[in-house]
Amino acid sequence: MESRVSSIVVIGVVALGWGGPMSGPSVSEAEAATDRVSVDAAGVAPRPIPPGSAGFTDLDVAYRPEAMGRSGALRVRPVLPGARMTLPPDWREPRPAQVSYRWVEVGRVRAGGAELAGKSAPQMLAAGDVAVAPDEPGVYRLELSAGGRSRLLDAIDVIVQVPFRHKERGYIKGYLIGTYPTERQNRADRYAPPEGFIEVTPENRSLRLSEHFTLGEFLTKNQQNVWPKYVVVDTLLLDKLELVMQELNARGIRAERMVVMSGYRTPQYNRQGLNQGRASLSRHQFGDAADVWVDNDGDWYMDDLNGDGRRDTRDARVILEAVDAVERRYPELVGGAGIYRDNGVHGPFIHIDVRGKRARW
Repeated sequence: MESRVSSIVVIGVVALGWGGPMSGPSVSEAEAATDRVSVDAAGVAPRPIPPGSAGFTDLDVAYRPEAMGRSGALRVRPVLPGARMTLPPDWREPRPAQVSYRWVEVGRVRAGGAELAGKSAPQMLAAGDVAVAPDEPGVYRLELSAGGRSRLLDAIDVIVQVPFRHKERGYIKGYLIGTYPTERQNRADRYAPPEGFIEVTPENRSLRLSEHFTLGEFLTKNQQNVWPKYVVVDTLLLDKLELVMQELNARGIRAERMVVMSGYRTPQYNRQGLNQGRASLSRHQFGDAADVWVDNDGDWYMDDLNGDGRRDTRDARVILEAVDAVERRYPELVGGAGIYRDNGVHGPFIHIDVRGKRARW
């Protein structure tokens, strides 16, 4: 729908420092699972104290607040397989000299939470709290261990993407993506194709990407019966949408739910609408744009945000004012915004993106 664009997708808000694959020193399962021990008054046999028992304490560590973005609402970090990641742990006790880590795979995601699957072999966390992402695409959580104690960091899910190079003749595993307009231009700017795609399955489509948004909300609206599906979602966009909702609430305008009418669009899907107002370089193809409206009552229509008794583009302008405020406060989230009216198929909405330069229409 927009014409001027520039973006690189899936750039994390926190600098992760990831690069090529790196292998770290491994530790044995037995070493990583060693229980904390205590000695009785006679000094005889040490007695293991398993996790969860009296006297056992978990590692006092969590992700630093900045890992959740400017909004504090981000819940994921996309990376490529084998990427070298500089973690942002907040050690609330003296950092142990030797810390190991394991990746715990997230299985089915339900409304009540996620089911955890297998664990990877443990490896030593390198200096500077550097870890290596799993080699297989999927969703993972990080477990840190030291001295027989451990902590599963569940505030952030690490999503290992399918690299762009796995797309062959426009497809990944039978899912049609198409060809990016800039795919053969060898670009390195924000017009470049994405580095990778998030694999979406019926089991993980409910994964929470941020406080108010789930993975399935950003899927292209076609190929309903094809699984797995693939999507690109920029964490900068998620952060901006959450900040816009926070800004509205701070102004006394209730914003508890925001509908994503259109998130990611594959190039193939976007091309179908070029004669209907879609731009050939639409930001939706790069995963950093969304067409949204506030819908607290769940009737799939813009709410009356300005209190005039109507639901129209003037309510979308209330959201635009919040977008402007967020961009003034966080220039790194600057981008496009455009208001669209009811067309009989859908109600009024606003397009929001993080293309890297200001655009309004």
